[in-house]
Amino acid sequence: MKSRLCERLGIPFPLFAFSHCRDVVAAVSKAGGFGVLGVVGHTAQSVAIELDWLDAQVDGAPYGVDLIVPNNIDAQEGGLTAEQIEARIPPEHKAHVERILTAHGIDTSGLWAQGVQAGFGDNMREAGASGVLQEALRRPNMRMVVNALGVPPPFMMRMARERGVLVGALTGAREHALKHAQAGVDVLIAAGGEAGGHCGDVATLVLVPEVLEAVRDYPEMFVLAAGGVVTGRQMAACMAMGADGAWCGSVWLTTREAETNPVVKEKMLAATSRETVRSRSRTGKYTRQLRSAWTDAWQSPQAPDPLAMPLQSLVSEPALALIDKLAQGGDPGARALATYWVGQGVGLMNRPLSVRQVVQEFMEDFADASQRLASFTQPD
Repeated sequence: MKSRLCERLGIPFPLFAFSHCRDVVAAVSKAGGFGVLGVVGHTAQSVAIELDWLDAQVDGAPYGVDLIVPNNIDAQEGGLTAEQIEARIPPEHKAHVERILTAHGIDTSGLWAQGVQAGFGDNMREAGASGVLQEALRRPNMRMVVNALGVPPPFMMRMARERGVLVGALTGAREHALKHAQAGVDVLIAAGGEAGGHCGDVATLVLVPEVLEAVRDYPEMFVLAAGGVVTGRQMAACMAMGADGAWCGSVWLTTREAETNPVVKEKMLAATSRETVRSRSRTGKYTRQLRSAWTDAWQSPQAPDPLAMPLQSLVSEPALALIDKLAQGGDPGARALATYWVGQGVGLMNRPLSVRQVVQEFMEDFADASQRLASFTQPD
């Protein structure tokens, strides 16, 4: 494909695949796209294991990593002890979680036994993220680092620049795109409200041209379209608007290689595009998830207001981990509660394909859409 971004990264097709699963990332990069591994939650030691494996699998193909380092996380939390952080969680939030589980026949004894771990949240601050990033930047195949929430912090920009690696950032609004551009971001991922995970509320069809117009004075910047994009024809439509490629996350969740909970994967394959919801119940910020009894319970009038990020995860993740475990064991209450991040494109994800098949279908669908578009301007 004739594309500046493809030439810059050395890839034949500008399909960017975000996944927490290294098998998906490797398969996409080997198939001609660009895999991006989500490494939030990793330490430098654990990410080294993942990237060692990736380097051995991708046959020299490039890939990227995605971190979450929000600028607005309370800096004071980095100096608090585990006990002090625990004290910031109101008892009514834990009580609400216990009511949800109990109502679905799940025993809550021991739910909070693990408590807050030392260094909680460090991977979302320079203290932890810099070590992960340093490990990633050692690798010649790692060509792009992306910050998933907010303007990439100065340490991320500096470290990437020193190694000649592109810096990307997700944005859900025109004004945020301008902040990214002014900070010197190379690749802007315009993620519409249809997207799974953290997302804004402006639709992709509106957001992409709005962002492109906002950054027209930054001609060296690349813009990827994201949010509900699960087919090649959608990718072609976004590139017809001016995007340099597509960034997709949800479409990989139902692939054979994906590590998605099989119960959730089954739900996704059967879901319609209306069966997702934007909710703060998981991280404290709005994320689009598969609707379930869990998300419904957090939208009830009796539910407490979710806590700010990252404290809400201390309330949600112990319960959701238990739900996943029990759901896979056949527990009916847990199956009803089971959920995961996914975009509205889930309504088009109806077959359990391999990653390579998904990439191939993207390429074929993109080519058909491009020919169809060109036919409108060809003389009779």
